[in-house]
Amino acid sequence: MNINSGNTHKIWWLVAILYFFSGLTSLAYEVLWSRMLSMQFGVSIFGVVLTVAAFMIGLGLGSLAGIKWAGQSKNPISVFAVLEIGIAIYALLLPIFLRYTSGWMEGLSSQLTLLQWYLLQGAGALCLLLIPAFAMGVGFALVLKVVEHTPISLGKIYGLNTLGGVAGAIFPLWSLPAIGWADSVRIMAVLGLGVGITALALSRSISQARASLPEKKNDERPPVSALMIYAGIGAGSIMLEIGWVRIYGMIMLRTEYVLGLILAVFLLGIALGSLFLPRLKKYGLSILMPFAIGGGVLLGLFLLPATSAWIEQSDFKSFFWATTYQALILGIFTLPITLALGAWLPLLATRYENAESSGVWLYGANCLGGGAGAIIACLVGIPLLGTVGMIALCAVAIPAFGLIWANSRRAWLGFVVLLVAAWPLRTMPPVHELLPKIEADSRNLYLYEDAISLTHVVRQPDGQRILLSDLQRMDASTDPSAVEIQKDQARLALLLHPAPKSVLFLGLGTGISVAGSKPFPSLIRSAVELSQGSINSAKYLFSPVNGNILDQVQIQRDDARHFLSSTQRHYDVIVGDLFHPDIAGMGSLLSVQQFERAKNRLNQGGVFVQWLALNQFEIESLKVVLRSFERVYPNAQLFMDGMHLALVGPKDEFTGASSILQNLMRMDVSEQSQATGGEGGWTWIGRYWGPIDEMNGPIQDEWEPYIEYKLPRARYDGNVNLANLMSWLLQRHPAPESAMKMLAIDESDKSKFGRDYVATELTVRAWVLSIQGDAAKAGNLIWLAYQANPQDRWIANSLADSMWQSLTQAKERGLSERDALQRIIKVYPDHVGALRALWHLESTEGKPQIAEQYRSRLLANSPLDSEARSIQ
Repeated sequence: MNINSGNTHKIWWLVAILYFFSGLTSLAYEVLWSRMLSMQFGVSIFGVVLTVAAFMIGLGLGSLAGIKWAGQSKNPISVFAVLEIGIAIYALLLPIFLRYTSGWMEGLSSQLTLLQWYLLQGAGALCLLLIPAFAMGVGFALVLKVVEHTPISLGKIYGLNTLGGVAGAIFPLWSLPAIGWADSVRIMAVLGLGVGITALALSRSISQARASLPEKKNDERPPVSALMIYAGIGAGSIMLEIGWVRIYGMIMLRTEYVLGLILAVFLLGIALGSLFLPRLKKYGLSILMPFAIGGGVLLGLFLLPATSAWIEQSDFKSFFWATTYQALILGIFTLPITLALGAWLPLLATRYENAESSGVWLYGANCLGGGAGAIIACLVGIPLLGTVGMIALCAVAIPAFGLIWANSRRAWLGFVVLLVAAWPLRTMPPVHELLPKIEADSRNLYLYEDAISLTHVVRQPDGQRILLSDLQRMDASTDPSAVEIQKDQARLALLLHPAPKSVLFLGLGTGISVAGSKPFPSLIRSAVELSQGSINSAKYLFSPVNGNILDQVQIQRDDARHFLSSTQRHYDVIVGDLFHPDIAGMGSLLSVQQFERAKNRLNQGGVFVQWLALNQFEIESLKVVLRSFERVYPNAQLFMDGMHLALVGPKDEFTGASSILQNLMRMDVSEQSQATGGEGGWTWIGRYWGPIDEMNGPIQDEWEPYIEYKLPRARYDGNVNLANLMSWLLQRHPAPESAMKMLAIDESDKSKFGRDYVATELTVRAWVLSIQGDAAKAGNLIWLAYQANPQDRWIANSLADSMWQSLTQAKERGLSERDALQRIIKVYPDHVGALRALWHLESTEGKPQIAEQYRSRLLANSPLDSEARSIQ
């Protein structure tokens, strides 16, 4: 069959389109397999990095091996088709294989240290992903052989394939929350099969079209020095990408959408650079590109504080506009650099007689360098230099490699300028510059960074300290009210067991929550924490507030998922710490699988308590978490503590109020007061919020994630409404008589329980009214709640705050300042503002001994208060 020139031209473009879809499936596989490894290994950052490293190494080795095979193949498009079909089949079989081996992996992990586990991850990722990535690399060489001497240049085929990768990077952002991980892989596998079958169908026509092409040139390998240089550029590029993921994820809030956008924008620049910039080679791009890259990277670092400040102060009206603006910001700071990176391959390849063959060699070297760069970034770059320092290093290293090709001595004078400019930009800007709105007057006390986490501790003007993870996640504060909230996480969980002997905290933070366990006798305390920065902070910077509790805690640095899967120990009580569920990788901590892991580590009669911050959820996402929890713990219950919700999962039957009362009977009066935070056992029983009723609908599954995709959308679209959520919870609150039956409370204790139970509901209703702006009605309800239960700290604190804010009115009614302040501390003895005012008042009136009493009380309540400490 004869093929005319017009049809021949269409055939080559069909090949290019097929390779576009091949790029789409390849990147989608990479993202989806990255998530799979994160679920299997339990450390999301290493799942990502190991996937990148394995893919890059596989692509590099495959493309280099493919040079020989492409030259020997009489029908390279048929081989490409078979490889695409094989990759699709492998994608379908890989999850099945992992499910069969997951039990063996968990058993093996129990015998390994954390470092050995990470090494096993690396070996596993390499073995699992090297095969498909190798096949993809061979496919690159085969496709270039097919289009050799056709209108489809190296730049076009590489650019279109990378453009497909952009679509592949975005696809999981839709598919994972909509249809789940397994179906996402199946869709990509079907598309991959379609690419392979279509290529097979076209193979005969393509072979005939190739027969009319000029005789092929000999395959040419660029000099080893050129390959090493381009490998260095590849290493620098991947290190830069990893650095951008950390730094822009930090200032934009590291959600799944932000990570997907960063990858998509990075690939978009490379695709456009490959497609269009080579046409401008006559304008001296070989000299301009290194400086465009170095200057662009350094400009981004210089403007990082301004960019972060703008994002912090922006009020995005919807998820669409938030995503759009984030994409524009990423484009402004990264596209000029990635355009140049994308243009390098086709520009360099044209220096040699056979551009396609040379391009494959260069591509292979670049990919191998990229694989090495991913490993170097995590093991060396970030731990030793920090993310900003590593990015600054890339800003000079990549141009240095590029200038070697430029053959211009004058250009190296510009490189000296880059070095000078990079030096002051090598360190992370302080928090008050990155977040000038909420941390304007803070000062950095501590910064710890490794490949897993970035931890800040900042000091407020009043002396209080705040622990920040990934900059925008405030994990904990030493503010006195916040301290009690954190201690309550341990108090309730331990009270719910009649005689706890061992407790495990999933998350250490500042160590303040663990300090809430101090009053409980004969208790073995354990904690698992992945962030070394948090462990160091708790031990050295928060010890004045946590009472050096770490001296009594067995701390294991590990991921909570891996630890629960691997440890052989069992516990009476396990406490799940508060965290930000919309952050990438965190949603799995609220999954059915994670709840099952915790249940498997409970002793008979044990209790698991997972805490949630209500201001981080909207109703639908909270329902998903409750539904997931109830599926694992059929007798699950709810307790409300302030704005926090406790999901209580007994391993066996829920024993009601008897556990709390039986626990307190072991202690003397003083110990009971400390164990309950001075509120009494009935106050805690009164915070009961009923069972988790079974509800139909989606659950949070590691293979079908929901909340990490739902919550960012809800937050930007204005659907995270605390008043609405608390109103919904109020509708679920059982009537007192029903609650008594659920808690198995005797009729003789009806009055004790009823007053505290109603007081809790009145307080929540008051908060709803306060959020809605009805301060007068809210104040009335708080007063009624205080009359019912004056021991409840939340109620007393709310009433005292209301009295504090109305001091002026009290004076106008003839009440002296001293009397008004003393009334406040009578309601709430630990009110910081009133204690400080009384200290100042007595000092001013020349009563130093009384003033010192108030200062001492203030300091006991707030050990880091800068004003109170300055007198010592």
